[in-house]
Amino acid sequence: MRTAAKILGAFVLVLVLVATGALAWLHTTLPRTQGSMALEGLDAPVDIARDRWGIPRITAQNEQDAYFALGYVHAQDRLWQMETLRRVGAGRLSEIFGERTLQTDRMMRMLGLYRLAENTVALLDEEVREALEAYAAGVNAFIAQGEGSWRAHLPPEFLILRHKPEPWRPADTLVWGRLMGMQLAGNWREELLRTELARILPPERIADLWAEPEIREQAHLEGIPAAQLLAALPEAIKPRLASNVWALAGDRTTTGAPILANDPHLGFSAPNLWYLASIEAPGLSVTGATVPGVPFHLLGHNGHIAWGITTTHSDTMDLFVERSAGQDLYETPHGSQPLDIRNETIHVRNGPPVQMVVRHTRNGPLVSDVLGPRADDALLALSAAQLQPDDLTPQAIYRLNRARDWEEFTAALREFLSPQQNFFFASVTGDIGFYVPGRVPLRRSGDGTLPQPGWTGEADWVGWVPFEELPHALNPAGGVVLNANNRITPPGYPHMITAHWPEPFRAERIRDVLAALPRHDIEDTIRLQHDALSGLAERFLPLLLSVEPDGEREAEALRLIAEWDGMMARESAPALIFQTWINMLYRAVIEDDLGEQAGAMVQLRPVFLENVLRTNSPWCDDMRTPETEDCATMIRRSLTQSLEQLAAAHGEDMTAWRWGAVHRARFDHPVFAQIPVIGRLTEIAPATDGDDFTVNRGTYSYNPETGAFPHLHGAGFRAVYDLSDLGNSHYQAATGQSGNPLSSHWQDLTEDWAEGRMITISPTDPVERILRLEPAQ
Repeated sequence: MRTAAKILGAFVLVLVLVATGALAWLHTTLPRTQGSMALEGLDAPVDIARDRWGIPRITAQNEQDAYFALGYVHAQDRLWQMETLRRVGAGRLSEIFGERTLQTDRMMRMLGLYRLAENTVALLDEEVREALEAYAAGVNAFIAQGEGSWRAHLPPEFLILRHKPEPWRPADTLVWGRLMGMQLAGNWREELLRTELARILPPERIADLWAEPEIREQAHLEGIPAAQLLAALPEAIKPRLASNVWALAGDRTTTGAPILANDPHLGFSAPNLWYLASIEAPGLSVTGATVPGVPFHLLGHNGHIAWGITTTHSDTMDLFVERSAGQDLYETPHGSQPLDIRNETIHVRNGPPVQMVVRHTRNGPLVSDVLGPRADDALLALSAAQLQPDDLTPQAIYRLNRARDWEEFTAALREFLSPQQNFFFASVTGDIGFYVPGRVPLRRSGDGTLPQPGWTGEADWVGWVPFEELPHALNPAGGVVLNANNRITPPGYPHMITAHWPEPFRAERIRDVLAALPRHDIEDTIRLQHDALSGLAERFLPLLLSVEPDGEREAEALRLIAEWDGMMARESAPALIFQTWINMLYRAVIEDDLGEQAGAMVQLRPVFLENVLRTNSPWCDDMRTPETEDCATMIRRSLTQSLEQLAAAHGEDMTAWRWGAVHRARFDHPVFAQIPVIGRLTEIAPATDGDDFTVNRGTYSYNPETGAFPHLHGAGFRAVYDLSDLGNSHYQAATGQSGNPLSSHWQDLTEDWAEGRMITISPTDPVERILRLEPAQ
């Protein structure tokens, strides 16, 4: 017994020692944030002061050293995120993850984003290239610190996956912009979806789904592998389209100077995409949101102006059906031409290399080839503003960081070519305005909603909308400019930006709140950014409440909803009932007609559904039943089914149901979330307010089987800029500054983000740690 006890004690001691040693080793992956260190590549000392949130304030004696330091701190806190982003853009994920990411790599090699990024480096002005090179040197200085002990000091993902990062290059920075260009313009997915639906629906039904007043010609769509291509689209380039921004002139604020508010909406992940930072150097003073891997501030202020961005939703992508003219030839309006062909090799971890052929026509890459060898009568090429070789957008952001007034702001945006965005502006001198830069194609014919024949030239792109003719305004009457992805063009605008604009619900709410008071302050603006009144509920409640209940439980639910204020608050029971009801109703309307393709249309289309309900459309008839249902029947049936599901999941007392129980923001780490136990320990999932149509964006993916509404998309960053005192500007970012779960800054900003509290980033804020970087002798 004593021997067994000794053995057991020794075994436990060994386990404790191993665990302690492992934990101590893992803590070497946390960054050094105080003291001093000498690094190759600096010309002069740089101070990096961090506040309680780990937000760096970089003070340098020249711009190159400032960018070097930003590269260094980005790598300290987010190197794995940077590694992942550059490999997504380059089509090199499979070198780390094996076959599971092969389809993503195929698509990225087909698009050629990294080749385009490499070519862009040489096109940039010398000062911009020098900034990119200084930033890369900073990243590489951090990577080099771990070379002697291999992966020591690198983030833990590198240990888990036994991967060593390559040196950072300027093209690694630029590929992120190309990748975002694909994410922020999703029209080609819509074209594929319409093409697939044309197989099963008549043209008038497709017009219903897109709320179009006229029926469109659907010729030339035979043989297109639309369903297969939709399935092949990787998450990395699926559309993520939303954001809010508004600016108030000084006569509309309590300070007498402009206020600008901005919250871009993108998909959630851990860590959050955005990284807060401030830089001070001669000729450069900028504070706001950066993206790890990119040296320039995407959003922020520079002491003279503040700027914010929303997505325009312009149609800058077209699909063309190409016709084969024989081996490696295709037809054009001027006769047959040879395809441009290149070979790509994708290296796969624990597997043989994969060879692929990438073919281009005059219209762009043959994206249909991503599915493998195909008959030449099913060729589909992608034309996209985002794939043009002469894109100088990174240079525009570099110059935007230095703009001091409207003239310099618009001059910088002349070089912003893709993706088209709405840039909003406010200055310390009192100006407000917006400009919508970016390439928008001028088409010979058509509106880009369906694939067009490439061999005729009838739908060719013949140029771009001139910069001077793009939407813009400076100091408009009323003292307000705003956008929430709603239509940005004025009545009678001569160019087609897009055939379909998103619903204006968020913009209408912002406009109404701003109009309710003659002047607003910073606190008013922060409250409006977190407003949870649902435009969807306002629009649909009169229609839903018009039906008679089928029983007492239904009557109780209708009473609760009738008394509800329409706020999608996390503690609200009516909010949960309404969302479950409207989503079940929408699915009931479309599933019988769309069949297998209903999954591609799961995101609620309010204008379509409202038209159906108001006209008692035949869409309400369930073709799977012998009866002929009307819309009132479908509304009642969906309510009953919703209440049954909710009672099974949350109990019979519907007053105790809560929206926040099923609507939680999901910040999942792409590696740790896949590992048992560790995935739970690193989970970040706060309950949240909002839905897809609230100013406080709470876009979800409804699961009809479980009744869950995981919050997957929204404002990962918010800012309110006070142009009377830019040091009083307020910021908010989801999760935390660090991408390392062992760090105290892994999720320390999450609670404030969920509760609507914001912070300042100012030279007067308390400093907790200072790291001095010095030139190596």
